[in-house]
Amino acid sequence: QLQLVEFGGGSVQAGGSLRLTCAVSGRAFNTYTMGWFRQAPGKERNFVAAISGRGSTSLYADSVKGRFTISRDNAKNTVYLQMNSLEPADTAVYYCAAAGILKTTPDKYDYWGQGTQVTVSS
Repeated sequence: QLQLVEFGGGSVQAGGSLRLTCAVSGRAFNTYTMGWFRQAPGKERNFVAAISGRGSTSLYADSVKGRFTISRDNAKNTVYLQMNSLEPADTAVYYCAAAGILKTTPDKYDYWGQGTQVTVSS
């Protein structure tokens, strides 16, 4: 069992930056793929980024490539999402999730955090 807690969300103007952090408790953190998803009001939960257990492979949604960077610190059981050049379209609740394999669909993820709100104003 894993428990995930996200923090670092907030309000920022377009063009600004935020870094989200997901702290994970539980065993064998380095065996899990970690992903970030986001959900805007009235919309589906969408993939943002994922990183393999050892951090050797990362995947990104096309909409965030070149602007967002996912990373992890296995010694601290923590995963990060650095978000730069934020746009109003990035406004959503951001969720951290853990999976046994590197996938981009929410149904492949077994553990979820409670989410953190990111609001980008124009």
